[in-house]
Amino acid sequence: MFKKLMAIINELGAEVLFLKEILKTLIKTPCQPRLVYEQIWDVTMESLPTTAMAGFFVGAIMTIQFTMQMNEFGALGYLGGLATSGTIREVGPLLIAFMLSGKVGAFTSAELGTMRVTEQIDAIRCLGANPIQEIILPRFLGIVISAFFLLAAGLLMSVFGGMFLGSVFAGVNPEEYLRHVPTILAWPSVVGGLVKCFCFAALLATICTYKGYTTTGGAKGVGRSVVSTAVSTMVCIVVFDWLTSHLSEVLLRIIQEAS
Repeated sequence: MFKKLMAIINELGAEVLFLKEILKTLIKTPCQPRLVYEQIWDVTMESLPTTAMAGFFVGAIMTIQFTMQMNEFGALGYLGGLATSGTIREVGPLLIAFMLSGKVGAFTSAELGTMRVTEQIDAIRCLGANPIQEIILPRFLGIVISAFFLLAAGLLMSVFGGMFLGSVFAGVNPEEYLRHVPTILAWPSVVGGLVKCFCFAALLATICTYKGYTTTGGAKGVGRSVVSTAVSTMVCIVVFDWLTSHLSEVLLRIIQEAS
């Protein structure tokens, strides 16, 4: 048990140092913007349909669950506000990030792992170039930027999904569904949801690039890196979700007391 705990701590430390190296490279020798744009385009186009569908059904599921409870109290008028608030603050970013970790994270880890075991990264270093600058940094920035906007787009689609199911399942028209959203969903909650999106995107980019870059053991090693990326990303996302939720509640309480 102690050895496993120490291995996890060492792994986290190595990932933090890897992130530090990426940021140092970004400041001193940034990569070509064209490479970043290509990564943003590729990640966005590959993942937008999946993210949009996931967001739509997350909002629909939340609406169905809240309808069952609120129908007993005759408060269906507040269905849109409560479902949207719960989706944007907690459930939406978490589930959509899980989808991206399985799609974007696994693909990037496999791609970089294959480059590592086939010695393409070593060849880049032999040519006098920095692999962090040429390979890792464009992917890191592309994943962070595109994943943030994909998560935000998924949350927007969750509102449409909730509105559609509210109309079909509960008989609440779209205008009534949206009327109480500003009442229940305050702007600090929206900011908190976007902060979670950014944190999850940065986590995903760091873990998948690190796992792929440090792959060893041939084809089997690539498979192990992909599995490790998926598991590590989901665990870290859950932990950060708890942390950001706690900090959001503290900040919201401070803002309410100050006002």
